[in-house]
Amino acid sequence: MPYQSYGEYLEALDHASELRRIVQPVATELQVTALADAEMKSPHGGKALLVEQPTIAGKCSTFPLAINTMGSEKRMAMALSRDSIEDLAAQMRFFLKARPPASIRDAIALLRNGMDLLHTRPRKVRSGACKEVTHLAGKSGFSLDDLPILQCWPQDGGRFITLPTVYTRDPDTGGRNVGMYRMQIYDGMTTGMHWQVHKVAARHGRRYYERRERMPVAVALGGDPVCTFASTAPLPDGLDEILFAGFARKKSIDMIKCETSEIEVPADSDFVIEGYVEPSEERIEGPFGDHTGFYTPPEPYPVFHVTAITHRRDAVYPCTIVGLPPMEDFYMGAATGKIFLPIFQMTFPEIVDIALPAEGVFHNFVFVSIRKQYAWQAYKIMHALWGMGQMMFAKYIVVVDEDCDVYKTSDVLFRLGANTDPQRDSTFVKNPCDALDHATTLPCIGSHMGFDATRKLPSEGFTRPWPEMVSLPKELHEWAKTIIH
Repeated sequence: MPYQSYGEYLEALDHASELRRIVQPVATELQVTALADAEMKSPHGGKALLVEQPTIAGKCSTFPLAINTMGSEKRMAMALSRDSIEDLAAQMRFFLKARPPASIRDAIALLRNGMDLLHTRPRKVRSGACKEVTHLAGKSGFSLDDLPILQCWPQDGGRFITLPTVYTRDPDTGGRNVGMYRMQIYDGMTTGMHWQVHKVAARHGRRYYERRERMPVAVALGGDPVCTFASTAPLPDGLDEILFAGFARKKSIDMIKCETSEIEVPADSDFVIEGYVEPSEERIEGPFGDHTGFYTPPEPYPVFHVTAITHRRDAVYPCTIVGLPPMEDFYMGAATGKIFLPIFQMTFPEIVDIALPAEGVFHNFVFVSIRKQYAWQAYKIMHALWGMGQMMFAKYIVVVDEDCDVYKTSDVLFRLGANTDPQRDSTFVKNPCDALDHATTLPCIGSHMGFDATRKLPSEGFTRPWPEMVSLPKELHEWAKTIIH
């Protein structure tokens, strides 16, 4: 069942022995990072942490803090209100391949699954738990300084909100976008807004700049974690993340209008930070210890001004850290790959699987297995992926045959070493790059490289016989296990 609050999700984690409570005071300056980093690098992602007494500059916060709540395959499935991540992937595949029913059984299956689509549309409500306590700018002493916001790493430029869902609207169409962009705290009422040039919110900002209008923005924290995940999902521009969240949890998301703007946010949020961005205003943001494992340097980004902060009475502050992998975001990214694989396969049916290994911090390595049928098919897949949304940032794509498990990095590297002639089986392209990539000569643009590590065909000019890999019959492997174990 979907969660009615972030606290309810934490209770579910506790009941499933997936939560560790920290009762003693813990500093939001680096100490939370030390605890979370140790958990995230534990086998299978460790446990979620609920810090009951986070401190800000030595003073205990009113609000507890939770971290690493989606940092394992099990917790990621629980966040989506599913028994497994594959469950949601299977439902995606069902709808993408749905055909007119050929039997009563087919009709019943289509009806049963089709009912879930009724819950995708968000529902507007007039009241919600996120407004149990309301602080308007200039009318209350409450500010961002009262939230247990982390200073994650020693050289960070300050405190950063690290798990926000940021709500913006296209000024021309009214279309909603929900993204996740880190927010550096400048003072109690202003932050940076780190939406990069390729992001939808940045496009919205450019339109407000061209129209010479102030841009309303709202930031929601907590609530049902499915909305947090949806904000990171690689949905096509224009497809509402809240629709996807409702589909994933099989129940509509209740949305409520902000106090100081027309932006709508989930009514079950723990915190809502309302405000605006002046598109012509920028301020230096950073450095920040990022998911690349390095500090991203200071750069100018838009400034977010707070007009109101509302919250639940029993609010819990959600956060994460990023850095040298594996971290919590690895499990979120792995879930994304599995859930959206059917979309890739709908367009490119030869794709068997796709993996984003932890060492690649999302964009540096993409491993793809295919059912190879013709010459240079691996290159077709490389170029197709580079042309699809955020896959344009993939620095290295390695294509292997279908019998290679792309989730086993050692197997992929074995095929890369064994099946390639470096000059013949590699290609370079020019493409946009991740704004966080510090290795490019110029920001946001650079080169990408693809490797064809599949078996080579005569039609590709390979005239030698391709050898078979050494192996024993499966029954002998099973027999050996009985003897050894």
